[in-house]
Amino acid sequence: MPVRKYAGYAWNLISLTGMVLAITATGLIIAFLSYEEITGVEKPYLGLLTYFAFPGMLIAGLLLVPLGAFLVREKRRKAAGDIPPYPTVDFNEPHKRHLLIFFVLASIMFVLVVGIASLKGYEFTESTTFCGELCHTVMTPEHTAWSNSPHAKVKCVECHVGPGAAWYVKAKISGMRQLYAVAFHTYPTPIETPIENLRPARDTCEHCHWPEKFYAGRQKVFYHYAPNEQNTPREINMLINIGGVPKTNHAKGIHWHIGQELTYVATDRKRINIPYIQVKEKDGSITEYVDTEKPLTKAEIEKSKKRVMDCTDCHNRPTHIYRAPGVEMDECFVSGRIDSSLPYMKKVAVEILTRPYKTAEEAKATIAKDLPGYYAKNYPAIASQKAKQIEAAVAQIQDIYVRNFFPEMKVSWNTYPNYIGHFYTPGCFRCHDGKHKNAAGKVISKDCNMCHTLLSQKQENIPAGTQPKEFVHPVDIGNEIVKTNCSDCHAAGGQDVPGGETHGGEKKE
Repeated sequence: MPVRKYAGYAWNLISLTGMVLAITATGLIIAFLSYEEITGVEKPYLGLLTYFAFPGMLIAGLLLVPLGAFLVREKRRKAAGDIPPYPTVDFNEPHKRHLLIFFVLASIMFVLVVGIASLKGYEFTESTTFCGELCHTVMTPEHTAWSNSPHAKVKCVECHVGPGAAWYVKAKISGMRQLYAVAFHTYPTPIETPIENLRPARDTCEHCHWPEKFYAGRQKVFYHYAPNEQNTPREINMLINIGGVPKTNHAKGIHWHIGQELTYVATDRKRINIPYIQVKEKDGSITEYVDTEKPLTKAEIEKSKKRVMDCTDCHNRPTHIYRAPGVEMDECFVSGRIDSSLPYMKKVAVEILTRPYKTAEEAKATIAKDLPGYYAKNYPAIASQKAKQIEAAVAQIQDIYVRNFFPEMKVSWNTYPNYIGHFYTPGCFRCHDGKHKNAAGKVISKDCNMCHTLLSQKQENIPAGTQPKEFVHPVDIGNEIVKTNCSDCHAAGGQDVPGGETHGGEKKE
């Protein structure tokens, strides 16, 4: 009875339920926050409970307490008739003083708990755990690619949101739509790209990659291995003509494109077909280049959506990078993770990796069975002598599959085109195809030396000691090397090359 008297109007089922909810939620928030601080473990579903579910439960409980008390008081007032509409507060009464002290302490506790949870919740929604792991199936391809990329230490929000409240609000509104799509399974498989209304690269990328620090050129060596019995090593040594500081008189090379104000029209979502390009010259004049084979009319140009070119038009996969099986095998060979002396290892591995599988587990099981099976059947002595090397290769090839193929989302390494270079996608040749011409007759050149200079090349069809001046294709394809884009042959999977040889990842950027 004393407890009931002390509780007053709050002695009712609704208010008591609210108290239980509030106390339980407070305890759970404190316990889960402590667990996270002690262990340092940040789990997506744990964070969802700690920063969203439990604070919501606490607030709901605290709202139920006065609601229940109000309903009871109104009921008593109508029945008795002599209860005033508002409660009388007299702090000379010990009971009222105790209630005041309890209310103040409880309010402080509430503000502290909800405040800490809110701040931690904000941090959680900005974390890569929240972005990449909460919507597990949907984001697995992108999160996996991010975790193996050069930007693996950069948070998702640093590129997708950037600084400032305006873009934060836009991102959260967009996130609500995405949450609905995940909850009701209305998202497409695979997720469509490019992202519409992505924040311009100058607001995000250029915080680290600022144009004033661009190099004029950079040497890069590409290591490859032929898909033959010997896995013959190949090497391409190039100077990449990146270009000087944009918006200066000597700006040239690849980064010339962002030194100018360059606008284009793409007729497809992927921005592969670009029939119209407009360049604002240094003197302010406008030069227009039009595809001579598939030109747009003036009316079509006027009503078309025009895009100002920035970093992401070429670096469109700076973080979520999926790589061809042949390229992955090259890196495994050159790093020593796979023994390159195993006959036909590259050819067999690429063939197994590119088969259609329903699940990743099915793919891993097939790799574990068919790769050793190939050597047991065709090279029994090697299968016995190098059993450990074959076992190590199986593990590496399974890892290649897990990084680049996601059957649940219908994503494979070539689902999303990467426009750096021109091997598996048109890339540079979207504009530099020798078909875009201005009114004066000037054509956007297809000359490879505009972007890179061949320093040296080593492969099986180049005599030792010979220094080619231009890139030599591993297979003699005649004049097709000039007339045909690399991606016309390699886009389907990076294997079939005119001339009949199976080719496993020759890449020239």
